[in-house]
Amino acid sequence: MDALTGVKACVFDAYGTLFDTASAARRCAALLGDKAEPLAALWREKQLAYTWLRAVQGRHADFWQVTGDALDFALETLAIDLPGPGDRPGLRDRLMELYLTLDPYPEVPEVLRRLRAAGLKTAILSNGTPRMIEALVAGAGLEFDALLSVEQAGVYKPDARVYQLALDAFGLPARAIAFQSSNGWDAYGASAFGMQVVWCNRGRQRPERLPGAPDREVDTLAALPALVGA
Repeated sequence: MDALTGVKACVFDAYGTLFDTASAARRCAALLGDKAEPLAALWREKQLAYTWLRAVQGRHADFWQVTGDALDFALETLAIDLPGPGDRPGLRDRLMELYLTLDPYPEVPEVLRRLRAAGLKTAILSNGTPRMIEALVAGAGLEFDALLSVEQAGVYKPDARVYQLALDAFGLPARAIAFQSSNGWDAYGASAFGMQVVWCNRGRQRPERLPGAPDREVDTLAALPALVGA
């Protein structure tokens, strides 16, 4: 796979790309039983849907609220007991807490180390609030040059104003930034904006029918350093 050229900074989506969004439900498997996996999937599905719908309506709410709203929908839909005098007290609060300390994917620490050793700037560009992103990074012991939240733009991805935050943070043109996301819609959005894009297609999704086209497609981020000359 040919390397990208002219990359000065690597910017990452957080949820699903650096951090496993299913790990919160997985850590509550003793309570959730066979509903852990369906809950993780529906929670994530509604979380993303609510960001897009709020953006279209012009009714922004931060990602912590959206995440909680999506969790409430998923718990009710799957008929999972809510906190109360049952055997699952505080389940919702526990799941929300765990969303602040999601597990990083195994390759992530070494990939970031190699990028930084090669002199490349690194950043997260996420739907998450500053508090959410900071908690994830601190919990995993990772380091970045910048942590960028959509709250600085007041709108969710894939709005162009969000991707512009990365250019402004580093004073670089779009083509000098490699953007990595596991979300197809996000990868295509960043590509349409003008960034060089590596689609970390962990779920082996089919190509999107959207403007833009990722420059490279990989199964995990382990392939990234070679693609950017690190």
